[in-house]
Amino acid sequence: MVLNVAYFSWVRERMGVGDETLDIPESVGDIGTLVAWLAARDERGASAFAEPHRIRAAIDGVMMGPDAPLSGAREVALFPPVTGG
Repeated sequence: MVLNVAYFSWVRERMGVGDETLDIPESVGDIGTLVAWLAARDERGASAFAEPHRIRAAIDGVMMGPDAPLSGAREVALFPPVTGG
């Protein structure tokens, strides 16, 4: 599956890019597995996703949890928790 993955805040800084179009393996079926796959890909991913519980995600602009399936997704955004004030 080809998927655009966008990175924000310190995730973007650690990945070194704002977004990537990736060919995701069939074994990657949900957000949690995607984060683990990105972490295992290279040093940048290992740094960005060393604490996967801190990562938030949106699929096609809708906030989703780590068990959310990727099927049919066009874009996944990955970012740290956001606080307001």
